[in-house]
Amino acid sequence: MRTLDPARTALVLVDLMERIAALPLAPRPGSEVVATALDLATAFRAAGAPVIAIRVERPGVAEQPPGSDLLPEVAALADEVVVKRTIGGFHRTGLHELLQARGVDTLVFGGIATNLGVESTARSAADHGYAAVFVEPAMTALTEEEHRASVALSLPRFGEVVDRSGLSLGRDLG
Repeated sequence: MRTLDPARTALVLVDLMERIAALPLAPRPGSEVVATALDLATAFRAAGAPVIAIRVERPGVAEQPPGSDLLPEVAALADEVVVKRTIGGFHRTGLHELLQARGVDTLVFGGIATNLGVESTARSAADHGYAAVFVEPAMTALTEEEHRASVALSLPRFGEVVDRSGLSLGRDLG
């Protein structure tokens, strides 16, 4: 079991928005990912670790598509909300500075889509020197093949892939 220091760890939830969670996803539906993410967020908050929610906005449009806000239950548990206009969560968002100000050096990831927003944010996190942990049941993609490839091939290059029982934040989160 991996035990993380809540004073130096943040939960990063990527693109848990109504229009994205409602897509046909695999290997699990968005509702299942959201439920797992909410359980994690509740545990992180209880341990005193920050919850960062990232959502995407399409650049250069006057109005965002319906369902572009974070799911209300995700927004309610987020300590900080970061708006991105690219696939990843670091480019010109202030995320790195926000994490540095909180003394965070380890990121625990969940979100949609595993191989897009989560993986792109994780790549930048590695470039910034963060340790990364990926909670597999808190992620999904547009296809099972994309999710499995990311979990098996890409994400292990940037951190550790765990299920909930393999993660502890000063106490058991499983």
